Amino acid sequence: MRTFRVSLLVALAALAVAACGSSKKSTSTSTSTATSSGTSSTSKTGPGAGKPPIVLGDKNFEEEFVLGDLYQQALQAKGFTVTLKPNIGTSEITWKALTSGQIQMYPEYTGTLLSAIAGQTALPTSADQAYTQAKTYAEKHGFTLLDRTPFTDSDAIGTRVAFAKKYGLVTDADLKKLGHSLTLGGAPEFATRQEGLLGLEKVYGLNPTFKPIAIGLTYKALDSGQVEVTDVFTTDPQLTTGKYVVLTDPKKIFGFQNVAPVVKQSLVKTEGPAFAQTINSVSALLTIPALQKMNAAVALDKQSPAAVAHAFLVANHLA
Repeated sequence: MRTFRVSLLVALAALAVAACGSSKKSTSTSTSTATSSGTSSTSKTGPGAGKPPIVLGDKNFEEEFVLGDLYQQALQAKGFTVTLKPNIGTSEITWKALTSGQIQMYPEYTGTLLSAIAGQTALPTSADQAYTQAKTYAEKHGFTLLDRTPFTDSDAIGTRVAFAKKYGLVTDADLKKLGHSLTLGGAPEFATRQEGLLGLEKVYGLNPTFKPIAIGLTYKALDSGQVEVTDVFTTDPQLTTGKYVVLTDPKKIFGFQNVAPVVKQSLVKTEGPAFAQTINSVSALLTIPALQKMNAAVALDKQSPAAVAHAFLVANHLA
């Protein structure tokens, strides 16, 4: 029954997403919640009414924009006052915004927090361990992690189906035989991360020619032949088209990447129990199919993250 209910909710969300308009994403909102028609409504009642204002941030790619809007709008629906600062930057930059007080919370990937922020080189052996270690690190710095999502979105190496067939590519280890002639694309920070080029070199012995590619241009770079393989995210909607293949990562260098909101510990106390309960209720519904549908609506259908998030929350009775 629980599985059926979740599947039904995802299906309803997909229908709602399909009906969304194309209103533009606001760069900073206070107590207004964007609707699918691009209008706004204000909530001044609920368990969050009268609580201190919250400043929420998100990172620099489409899935993060969706997550930021989901959490903001769900909190607003409960009467909380929330300002969203979107598109801050990489994990390193967004963590600095958090620790400097520019924001009080943002959605982060557990494995990335460990590698890019904590500087941990030892790979966790499970999703549970990654979450526990990330939470422990956050708490040492005055923050905590709320519940993690069911979905995981890790980096991976993707390529065109034809290229993979031509060279017999199945796992990341298969790329070693192509040597330095292989052109590997990825965001600039991919070159300096253990869960990136450093790990590919150390664990799989790869020696590719790296080409920085801006996030959002990944698949254009593949299709145009600028790169032969590239860093992708496993929830990218483009991966459902059949044009691309994702190589497996048997050594798990890309880690375990469930999302968990990183929140200032004092904020959890001042906002009351409804704050964490609201965030956790959203996170619990974020499965891989749900994220792929929402990501597709934004990346492929060019709908606004705010409208897509609102449709999902309405379909799931959270807004």
